[in-house]
Amino acid sequence: MKKGIHPESYRLVVFKDLSNDETFLGKSCANTRDVITWDDGNEYPLIKLEISNKSHPFFTGKMKFVDTAGRIDKFNKKFAKFSKRKGDEPAAEAQEAEAPAAE
Repeated sequence: MKKGIHPESYRLVVFKDLSNDETFLGKSCANTRDVITWDDGNEYPLIKLEISNKSHPFFTGKMKFVDTAGRIDKFNKKFAKFSKRKGDEPAAEAQEAEAPAAE
């Protein structure tokens, strides 16, 4: 590995799979504001995961429904403000396209 390109701030953190409430202790340098008390009585930073090896169909062998609709709605809601630019009126363009065909 190249020296000087990897972070030095690795620390113990608790990862929590939100889909099945499975938790495990590991190392990470990711920032988080949440903390949790682990089985040994110490407090560790908490990193929330949507899917892990305990819930992924590849590792479990079971097909599981993943809430893609919720993720898509969340994405569209977050980036809706960027899609409304000046001059971009899809409804107006559709009306203009229909007008010559009606005559």
